[in-house]
Amino acid sequence: MLGKVTVIAFHRARPGKEDVLREALLSLCGPTRQEQGCINYDLHISADDPGLLVFHENWNTKADLDRHLSSPHIDAFRQTADELLAEPPNITLWTEAKV
Repeated sequence: MLGKVTVIAFHRARPGKEDVLREALLSLCGPTRQEQGCINYDLHISADDPGLLVFHENWNTKADLDRHLSSPHIDAFRQTADELLAEPPNITLWTEAKV
């Protein structure tokens, strides 16, 4: 995968953990936005389902994304993910279609 990488990452909260998951995911935004190659890292909440959250991310390169995925703050989130998530995150990678 060459060039800019877009990530769409869905996270489903365990029932009753919606607010805790939202805060945990929001806490990732600050440090991630400072990482090399991060273009944007934005968390969204479903208008119809407050337990469904999605990150929309853009990275300059796949190598930048890979570094992010091994960063200390992402590792720390993984330590709490099982108690907050109803299912594993659905993380998809995209490239921009150009005319």
